[in-house]
Amino acid sequence: MLKQVVISMRPGQWVKNVVIFAALVFSQNLLDPAMVVGAFLAFGLFCLLSSAGYLMNDVADRRRDAGHPVKRNRPVAGGRLGAGTAAAAASVLGAGSIAGAWLLSPAFGATALGYAALMAAYSFYLKRVVIIDVFAIAAGFVLRAAAGAEAIGVPISDWLLVCVILLSLFLALAKRRQELAAAGDGENLARPVLGQYSEKLLDQMIAVAAAAAVVCYGLYTLWPETVARLGTSDLKYTVPLAVFGIFRYLFLVYRRQGGEQPERALLTDPWILGDILVYGALVWYLLYR
Repeated sequence: MLKQVVISMRPGQWVKNVVIFAALVFSQNLLDPAMVVGAFLAFGLFCLLSSAGYLMNDVADRRRDAGHPVKRNRPVAGGRLGAGTAAAAASVLGAGSIAGAWLLSPAFGATALGYAALMAAYSFYLKRVVIIDVFAIAAGFVLRAAAGAEAIGVPISDWLLVCVILLSLFLALAKRRQELAAAGDGENLARPVLGQYSEKLLDQMIAVAAAAAVVCYGLYTLWPETVARLGTSDLKYTVPLAVFGIFRYLFLVYRRQGGEQPERALLTDPWILGDILVYGALVWYLLYR
């Protein structure tokens, strides 16, 4: 039973919580041991909190997932983990992680509570509302980024939050497009909301989100407030790497039928992985030299 609970927690998707470290990196506190520990504690707590959301989502969708060719292999949908047990595990993980977040920082705890409320609303209602579903996903990433700042007590740039919401919208829309394309004739829709989208509509929305994310990140690197706070305008040299990462991801979506599992693409595609490593090394050099 414990093994099935761990599988349902989806540890492979914990990579989505790395956005918590954005505030630590871009506030130039990556060399402060106390702040590093605080950021890692925040990351661990959000991993548990997001896993509670996955368990709750599996309970809510267990009947629909049972008829899906891939999702029926999940423990709850496949009957290897009872819905009651999964709900109990979600409650324990959620309550425990929120309590831990509150002990770390009341502001961080409030943000974690807001994230939990958003995920509950998404699981039971918002994911069935066209367009609102992807905005809910993007809001979850924004709350992660804000939580990372609250955990270590530093402000986070409004521009950086805008970049996070646009990039997460881009990834969520690409995921929806791949799910819709994989459904073929529509008989195997992974989500009811997919029936309200079309590939053409999603293509247009993806283009808008990708372009807006690139422009906003470029403006963030050159904005006078950013330059004054970081003490350099050299962050602009990372813009080509950000553009390459988005272009490569678009290539995976449109030519390799990727995008349905963003975390897998980010960790397995050698070009994107290399781009992330070079980006991280360049940011380190520019901000911490």
